Amino acid sequence: MDDTPKPLTSLPTTKVARAARFAKTGLNVGANYVKHYAKRAVGADSPTADLHAANAAELYGTLSEMKGSVLKVAQMLAMEKNLLPTAYADQFAQAQYQTPPLSGPLVVKAFRDAFGKSPFEVFDEFDINARQAASIGQVHAARKQGLQLAVKVQYPGVADSIRSDIRLVKPIALRVLGLDEATVRPYMQEVETRLLEETDYALELNRGQQIAAACAHLPHLQFPMYYPELSSSRILTMDWLPGQHMKEFLETTPGQAVRNQLGQALWDFYMFQLNELRQVHADPHPGNFLLTDNSGGTVGVLDFGCVKEIPAEVHRLFTALLTPATLADPARLAALLEEGGVLRPDDPAARREFYVRTMQASLELVGRPFRQPTFDFGDPAYMQSLYALGDDLMQEPELRQQREPRGSEHFIYINRTYVGLYALLTELRAFIRTTPTE
Repeated sequence: MDDTPKPLTSLPTTKVARAARFAKTGLNVGANYVKHYAKRAVGADSPTADLHAANAAELYGTLSEMKGSVLKVAQMLAMEKNLLPTAYADQFAQAQYQTPPLSGPLVVKAFRDAFGKSPFEVFDEFDINARQAASIGQVHAARKQGLQLAVKVQYPGVADSIRSDIRLVKPIALRVLGLDEATVRPYMQEVETRLLEETDYALELNRGQQIAAACAHLPHLQFPMYYPELSSSRILTMDWLPGQHMKEFLETTPGQAVRNQLGQALWDFYMFQLNELRQVHADPHPGNFLLTDNSGGTVGVLDFGCVKEIPAEVHRLFTALLTPATLADPARLAALLEEGGVLRPDDPAARREFYVRTMQASLELVGRPFRQPTFDFGDPAYMQSLYALGDDLMQEPELRQQREPRGSEHFIYINRTYVGLYALLTELRAFIRTTPTE
């Protein structure tokens, strides 16, 4: 059976078309539930796992077809393997590596719109079949003047679809969660801003060049060179980097020393961005890194479409929350939590005590790698403790009843970054040197 995703000859780009596709998916998922319970009603075998598998396939098919923001959400969910039933996590993980590509005519049209030429006129050689296809664009191999190049082509209508998708989903989410629009507006705006930035390939090119130059001194990292004359706001041309994505690389059974060096390179890269650049590559899913055992382990860094700039006061708050002094002093912790919007002046004493207690436990565990000179991400007990903490918090009546989001909107992408980094280091089972927070 051929599991290769079939090329897409069109994308639903209008609000009406995308709303209709959402509605069709809802009907199909509902039909799967009807079949499931109908079988059970007559005594037939209908495992819940089969229901999850059918619905996951339906949802992933829609996400793949619609691309853009909804597929990006699937990537984010797949980074947290404990969050979803296995069938959904397995399906959504495909979004990190491969989704159905655009057909050749749509690729040629994108080039004619950008350059007035076909890709075969722009490059000496151009493979019309995409090597990789993801949420915002797909990657083609090309050659020009002896250079091996990667050419990222954005799907048509992605920027407009992001705005319409958020407007489409927001009222449903507000109604289901019982939230007030004014309360969630800063968070929605933060997500929309980051997603729209990912559609601006000129911005990505500039950020890629700037961050690569700033990180050039860090060992065991490799960045592509970008080519502005072969790029536009919707097409991005860069060097084709060697290496494999995480899953394929680990299948080669690299030794522990290689795993450690790769993990160290990733840790150093993110610490330098956080503490020196005050901006981070905020999309650390496995599809954005290429790994090799060259020089004992080298990480190729791709895709600077999602970069989170961290205001000075947010950086100060983030680092202060992780210090041993903060964890040892509930009053200091409470003051920082109030500054960060987690605690509010009108919170009753019992609620304040609850948030201080739960945040103290969370920060002790999540921030542990920051507070010691070395850390073993290969220790399964650590990740099990993180998952157990999440499970325990989800059972807390106070959190289950508290529907209002709390905390700075800036922490959405900072937290996402470190969830992704921890997941990468855990998958590598890397033992690394860390810089303790004083």
